Amino acid sequence: MKLTSLRIIAKDIQQSVSFYEKVTGSAAQWYTEDFAELSTSTITLAIGSTRTMKLFGEDFTESAGSKNTITEFLVTNVDDEYKRIKDLTDDIVQEPTTMPWGNRSLLFCDPDGNLINFFTPVSPEAIKKFS
Repeated sequence: MKLTSLRIIAKDIQQSVSFYEKVTGSAAQWYTEDFAELSTSTITLAIGSTRTMKLFGEDFTESAGSKNTITEFLVTNVDDEYKRIKDLTDDIVQEPTTMPWGNRSLLFCDPDGNLINFFTPVSPEAIKKFS
């Protein structure tokens, strides 16, 4: 089994795709007005409008965000990334902080309230794990 993508359902897909393009530095590939993907070297971030859920037999008319799932991005320097993205969101949950497991993490929300973590391994154990 191979995890290939993570899909986010957005109430305003244009706003969300623009946000993720700025956050990741990747350009989106639009397939329809209701579905786009941003590809990184390791995974694809898919973004669908709430209308796409009807294709699965579900009718979600709004996206409530998720506080029990965190989309995580390994970055070279979390402090530099914080300077770059802090004006993209009004919802910084945690400024860069070194966690007990050895990652320096920045936690913030996308326009729909979904949690995003940018992290940089800083302890010898964490650096080894991600190298």
